[in-house]
Amino acid sequence: MALLNFKKRDTPVSGPVNEQVEAFLKGYSIEVMPRTAEKVDDFRDLLPEGTRVYVAHIEGTPIEDMVATAARLARDGYPVMPHFPARIIRDKATLADWIARYQGEAGVEQALLLAGGVAKPAGEFDSSMQLMESELFDKAGFKRLHVAGHPEGNRDIDPDGSMKNVEQALTWKQKFAERTDAEMALATQFAFDAKPIIAWAEQLREAGIDLPVHIGIAGPAKLQTLIKFAIACGVGPSLKVLQKRAMDVSKLLLPYEPTDVLAQLAAHKAAHPDFNITNVHFFPLGGIKTNASWAISHGGASGRPANQS
Repeated sequence: MALLNFKKRDTPVSGPVNEQVEAFLKGYSIEVMPRTAEKVDDFRDLLPEGTRVYVAHIEGTPIEDMVATAARLARDGYPVMPHFPARIIRDKATLADWIARYQGEAGVEQALLLAGGVAKPAGEFDSSMQLMESELFDKAGFKRLHVAGHPEGNRDIDPDGSMKNVEQALTWKQKFAERTDAEMALATQFAFDAKPIIAWAEQLREAGIDLPVHIGIAGPAKLQTLIKFAIACGVGPSLKVLQKRAMDVSKLLLPYEPTDVLAQLAAHKAAHPDFNITNVHFFPLGGIKTNASWAISHGGASGRPANQS
């Protein structure tokens, strides 16, 4: 297939492309931060037209930097989805101000709502559900809201290692989606093993959660880098995939690539078209240029995203 809407491409597609993976990558999204975006001269050299770009909001990042990054991406033709971490937002006035800035300067109409990895809330918000209950996104005319998913649980939410609180929150969010006009999806933490991901996704369906799932995938990176991030982010059972790889001397110094996990998920999707994982969301832990080039070489630039759910 022809590559569309690129000014230039430094990394050519080489070798045969797995057609199942290519189909699974249609409509993929990717995450950037203001400080990493500054290192990219032109995103149009890296990402297909229409790629959804999340702008991650880390505690301490000025809102001015967040909005400037969103505006730059929007000018280049990318739909932008900024993070709204509840625990770093002081009050409704601050939330309203952020929403107004994103809309006024970048035309943003979609958001990822999450609690945020901060132990002590800065103000009145503690969870994404409180952000949703504020009704400010609805009043501002936001069309799409994504919320966090945790295929391997979350120790911040369930310190005992269970999935009880996570599951209760997902049930609440499902009901919110049913009673509102918001287009919603789950954007998940990254994981490295397809089997637990598939099992978790099937458990969601059995529990009556039918929100589309955008599965988090760590992009190519050094193994040591991924292990560090995995431990910091509380990645659970699938961390064993990295630890096993680290024990293999022949692979220890080679960069990790998400080829195997994506191939397994893509094969499951091909065999089960109603599988509720609809999109891939990349965490470019080894650098956005490296991740974008990898996606291109595996068919991720074969056409305009078609399943932006």
